[in-house]
Parts: sequence; C-alpha cells; structure tokens
Amino acid sequence: MYTPPFSDVLQAVPRAMVTGHIPLENTKFILNGTGVAGLFGGEEAVASIALVHVFEGRKWFGWYNSPGSYIMGMRFSQLARSAVPSLYRSPKFRAVHSGTTFEETGHIAALFMKECIDRDATRIEGRETQPLSVTIANLDHVPSHEEFPTLYRRRAPFYAGVPILVSMGTCAARGRYEDWFSFAVILFGIIVSGISCLVIGSGTFRFTHPEPAQGSPPGDGILCCEEGVVLLKGQEGAVNAVTRGRFSLLFEREDAWWSVRLIQMCSIVLVIQAIAQLILVPQSSPFGQLMFVVSVAVSWLYNLWLWSTDKEKVQRVLLMNILHNPPLAKYILGTRTSMVIFVLLALDMDDPADIMNFLLPPNTKAWQMWKEAVIDRLRNHEKFEFNASDWDDSSLSDQERQMLETLFRDAQCAYEGFEQHRTQIIPRSKTE
Repeated sequence: MYTPPFSDVLQAVPRAMVTGHIPLENTKFILNGTGVAGLFGGEEAVASIALVHVFEGRKWFGWYNSPGSYIMGMRFSQLARSAVPSLYRSPKFRAVHSGTTFEETGHIAALFMKECIDRDATRIEGRETQPLSVTIANLDHVPSHEEFPTLYRRRAPFYAGVPILVSMGTCAARGRYEDWFSFAVILFGIIVSGISCLVIGSGTFRFTHPEPAQGSPPGDGILCCEEGVVLLKGQEGAVNAVTRGRFSLLFEREDAWWSVRLIQMCSIVLVIQAIAQLILVPQSSPFGQLMFVVSVAVSWLYNLWLWSTDKEKVQRVLLMNILHNPPLAKYILGTRTSMVIFVLLALDMDDPADIMNFLLPPNTKAWQMWKEAVIDRLRNHEKFEFNASDWDDSSLSDQERQMLETLFRDAQCAYEGFEQHRTQIIPRSKTE
C-alpha cells in the first residue's frame, strides 16, 4: 500500500477543501512559511546598522544575508525624511550667573547626567529621608565648535566575518546544486545588506555645539533630575557643550541630495528583498530553504550580539573623550535641604538667594526664617553654627519650631561635610 509523504498531504488538504474550478489550480507554485523567516529580527538588524559609525570599519563588514529587511526598509524611509534625530528626555538646566533656565536641554546633557549618576559617591553624614546626589564637574576643556570624535575601537567588525562566511558558503552551495531560487535570494540579501551599510557609513559622525558670545560670563550652572543635581563649573563654551551639544551625521554638502536619494533607494530595495524572500524561497528545494534559514539565523545571532551592546555607554565614552574626561566628584546627601546647602557652598556665590529659591520653592514663614539665616551666613562666608535662638520664635507653633530645628541641623551637617571635602571641590579660594 502506497502512503504519500506527509508534506504532500498537508499541501493537498487545503486544495481538497475547495470545490469547482479555480485559477492556477494546476500550477506548481507554492507559498509556505519558510520565506517569513527573513522578516524577523528587524530591531536587531536596525541596531546593527546604527552602530556603523561607532565601531571603526563596521561599514565595510555588512556583506551577509541579514534578516529583518522589511523593518530596515521602513526605518531607512524614516531616515530619508528626517534631518534631525530624535532626542531623549533630558534634564533641566539653570545658569547660575545669567539666570537662564532650560526646561529641557538635550541628548548630550542626558548622557552626561547618566555618566554622573553611575559614578561612585562619597556619603555625607546626616539625617536621611530621600538621598540625593551632588556631582561637581569641573569642565576645564572647551571643545571646538565642531568635532569628529574618535570611533570606539572594538573587534565587532571582524566578528562579522562569521555571518559573511556562512552567507557566502550557503550561497555557493546553492549555486553548486543549481538551486537558483535560494541562490538568488541569498545573494540578493548579501548585496542589499552590504550596500545599506556603505550608504549609512558614508556619513561622518560629528559633535557640534554653539559658540558663546564674546565676553560671556562663566557658564556655571545646575543640571537637575530626580536622582540629584550636577554642578557644571567652567567657561560658557564648555558648559554649552553639555547643555546644547549634539551628535549628528554629516553628509558632504555637494553630496547631501545624492545621499538622501541613496537612502531612499535602499529603503525601496530592502522592501523588495522582503517580498522576494516570501515568494522565491518556497519555490526552492528543501535543502535550499534550509540553507536560507541557516544564513539568516547566523546573521540574526550576530545582529543580536550587536543589539545587546550598551549603545548609550558607547556614546558616553565618546562624549567624555570630547570633554577630555573632566574630574567628577560625587557626593550623596540624605535630604533635599542638605543637598541644596551643599550646592550653594560649592558655588561659593556672593548672592545665592535666586538659586536657593530655584532649588527650594517653599516659602512659608518657617522656611523664610531658615532661608534668611542660611543666606546671611553664605553671603558673609560665616560658619554654620546654629542654636536655639535661631528657631525659638514665639510666633511659630511647636511643630514649626521642631521642623525649623531639623532644617538647621540638616544645613549644619551639609556644611560640616562640605568642609571635609573643600579642597576637592574648591581647589582655590576666591581670595587667592
């Protein structure tokens, strides 16, 4: 008794359920799920392309049958229509001397803030409710208006040799056995992926920031986020590099229009590749389909490895190199009031009232008494020594007096902690 192969039975069942004459009923043309394999892994493939400018030489190692061509095609289309990359939500900035406030700064400031948050910190003793960090960043180097940062050196481009060799090998194997459908699809995927890397890689990765006006005051300012603050100390140009700088891709002016056209063409070809995989892969032999899946799977594993790379960390390394790795001194304080006192002491300002109100908006009678006493000592550069006479006011309730005493003790703890680290925070006093 003859038993047909199970695969023939599966293909015959849907057709057996259809009665009557239908178009193309005698064709040998087949559609199955094998071609769909090339549509997965789009996000990993996009991440691989995004690292072309980060890993040196990466643009020359894209010649493999990468999956996710449809998703890549859509992303290329978006890139061709956009002139400026999207920015992450960024910290708030307040300039100390000019009083300028930026509700949002930019991606560079967010990277710098994250770099500061990840640093080890020195803990200042005192009461603790909601610990906040204070990072003192001395920006001694002023970057040029336009810089082309050194690319992050890693062996990632050379590891691309594995998917390249597998893609080439599977393509050659299908040519050897004259399975031209799978041969064409794999070869087309290799060419499209390689050209896409070259097109994106033709841009130059650069860093820019606006130049300050002549005679600008020092650019000292405060970056604020939920985890704490970063005190930027330096010239206006150095602070601008953090608060208003940006990374971008530069295409030469005479080639800009042509570069956009190439990106648009890559977008179209990538989508065509996805459609070709859906149609042509099922027409090849089982061995040809296996070779296609193997080439896509190995390429996906390589893209997945690149996707797992901490791209934010790489950008932070580039940024710190641009800034010449400024010294960052980080401290942890237990309350917001002690954090504010620590910041004002580090700024060493003659009139800290505006910054005080910016960092601590509360303005009740008890808070006003506390602010006046603290600001008076800051202006006169006096020691923070408080006693019962500072909070024993008959016009206050017992609860307000208790709160005021607590606030004064927070200020005194912050002052004592600052004095322990004064030489690291303020190497030279104004009187020298």
